[in-house]
Amino acid sequence: MNGALRTLLRRPNGAIGVLLLAVMLAAALLGSCYTPYDPIAIELAVRLQPPSLQHWLGTDEWGRDVLSRLLFGATVSVSISFFTVLFSVLFGALIGAASGFFGGWFERCVMAFMDALLAFPSLIMALGVMAVFGPSRYGVVLALSLAYLPSVVRIVRSSVLSLREKEYIEASQVMGNSELFTMLRHILPNSISPIIVLASALFGWALLAESALSFLGLGVPPPASSWGGMLADSRIHFAAAPWLALAPGLCISFSLLGINLFGDALRDQFDPRMKNL
Repeated sequence: MNGALRTLLRRPNGAIGVLLLAVMLAAALLGSCYTPYDPIAIELAVRLQPPSLQHWLGTDEWGRDVLSRLLFGATVSVSISFFTVLFSVLFGALIGAASGFFGGWFERCVMAFMDALLAFPSLIMALGVMAVFGPSRYGVVLALSLAYLPSVVRIVRSSVLSLREKEYIEASQVMGNSELFTMLRHILPNSISPIIVLASALFGWALLAESALSFLGLGVPPPASSWGGMLADSRIHFAAAPWLALAPGLCISFSLLGINLFGDALRDQFDPRMKNL
């Protein structure tokens, strides 16, 4: 494990990605337990103040501290992205492994349903689900998990189809192990590499989609802050207070850059064709 981590950090994309991810996660952790000011407290006397020693990133149109809202927004965005990836990978891996391992009518039904879901762009599907359940943190997680589930199922199924013909799978069956035990003990653990790479990509997709939904007013409802919501609120004040757009925009950009670089490094680490590069 330590050797794999050192190899990952020796790659420039891996080192930069880990650094940016660490900053994002540290901001989310800090925002969950401490912010310099109350992120939802209104103080009109200091509205639209530029960055200063009192308010490092300035204040918004309601006098709320931008840095405090960014920290709290990091908690919201990271938690939604994390649970989206957790649920989509957990259920997608189980469904994909079962469909690939058992095959037959079960596989045909599952893949027909997943193909139907894939016919809808993920953000459009998320918008439809959010229109039914309304803006909320749990609604965003449900919508995005459902949108990304087909991608996980297809990746895991493809991996399982190549693994189920291996000799050790036949040996497990000859030994009398049940199909469920064989799938959980031998199939899923050997499919972990593509799942990890896909999970890193899903985290970035979920973060971007959550920001887009919040920008459209379908994310976490106000007065709670989110990066996409802060970006949407800054539009009418951009000329007078450009820091309101720059702060959340840079947070989203650097977070996505870190996630993508980290995902590229993971792909290089697990792809045998990249070992000598």
